[in-house]
Amino acid sequence: MSKKPLIVAIDGPSGAGKGTVARAVAARLRYRHIDTGAMYRAVAWKARQDRIDLADEAAIAAIGERATFDLAQGRVVIDGDDVSAAIRTPEIDAAATTVARHPAVRRALVAHQRVYGADGGIVMEGRDIGTVVFPDADVKIYLDASPEERARRRAADPAHTSSKGTQLSEVAIALADRDKSDSTRAASPLAVASDAIVIDTTGIPIESVIESVLTIVNAKCERAPAAASEGRREPPQSGGPSAQRGGES
Repeated sequence: MSKKPLIVAIDGPSGAGKGTVARAVAARLRYRHIDTGAMYRAVAWKARQDRIDLADEAAIAAIGERATFDLAQGRVVIDGDDVSAAIRTPEIDAAATTVARHPAVRRALVAHQRVYGADGGIVMEGRDIGTVVFPDADVKIYLDASPEERARRRAADPAHTSSKGTQLSEVAIALADRDKSDSTRAASPLAVASDAIVIDTTGIPIESVIESVLTIVNAKCERAPAAASEGRREPPQSGGPSAQRGGES
């Protein structure tokens, strides 16, 4: 019998490399990949489209609860709208930071995220995966890097239009502000899980980081109990209470 598919949680601040690493690790393991930050961005985009006040926690949470997400093939689709590019703008950066601070919004999206990972075989990245979403994840990785390194990476990231043409010092200030917001919010603050393996990626080639994470995961796979079946499945489209099989934080 094959090994039980694992839940791999990868957390860390912006610019630490978790997106690149999580996607590569998922591809090599033939696991699903979920970028939870993109879900908050998508909800923020939807709220702006619907002209909802971002301070209205109940209204924003309602969007998250009833939303249908399609996160397959690297796309970000909410309620049928492909927002993969639209959510990578300065406006959505700020809006997502605001909505992510609302406890009710986080509860709504955590419920979706737990549905995705219920059967394992998933690499999920974010800021509270190992501490809140899946506190019992099979593998917990926390990626970090120096503020200077993170700023350089974000400034060079073509996916983030908010950093294009921006001075490195401005990018560093924006990251510091985001760090403060993430680590001081009341609901699911950015923190290192007590049983997470911390990897400082400063100055380390991304391929070396990927290999380090794969070594950790493969070691866990060797110790994992056998499962009757295993297979890669794309994330289910998640939406509404009927899809919520997990608990909430």
